Amino acid sequence: MTPDLEQRLRRLPTANIGDAMDRLYLMRSAIKPVWPGAKLVAPAYTVLTAAGDNKEIHAALENASTGEVIVVAGGGYPDRALIGELMAGRAKAAGLAGFVIDGAVRDAADIGELGVPVFATAVTPAGPYRNGPGLSQVPIAAGGVVVQPGDIIVGDDDGVAVLPLERVAEILERAEQKFEAETRQRAQIGQAVAR
Repeated sequence: MTPDLEQRLRRLPTANIGDAMDRLYLMRSAIKPVWPGAKLVAPAYTVLTAAGDNKEIHAALENASTGEVIVVAGGGYPDRALIGELMAGRAKAAGLAGFVIDGAVRDAADIGELGVPVFATAVTPAGPYRNGPGLSQVPIAAGGVVVQPGDIIVGDDDGVAVLPLERVAEILERAEQKFEAETRQRAQIGQAVAR
């Protein structure tokens, strides 16, 4: 992903991106930022894992490239955290963009202090197993959306959008048009309220 593309996507809310994709490719509302203000724009490094097991996520931390976000299909299991502060710290040290986890995490406040964007289905103090099985860089379903390796992930306080890689340019253009139209509407509303 080019710096220009990242910058343009970073200024757009997921709501406008979702509108530009006919309101498809938006993860279920259960997947939320674990700290307010988290913002994520990055290509996906995908992980498929057994519920409550993070062995493959440890492998992903070693193999993902700088700037990628680890997107985990963990079956939405809410009772075992797949990552916590230590793994988030490892991701930050490796230059990764963050995590999107269809499953649980722990140490939410500490992750927020680290400033690592993490989106997850749940927060729990219960730790994971580390037995496997798991797969990396395969198509997955996370939050009700198919995610291919390299798809662009955008997350903010509203949730997570998945931009299929082959459609990024088209989606970006439509989302920017929507954003500009809404910006004009906000200005008109502001003027009317100020009267």
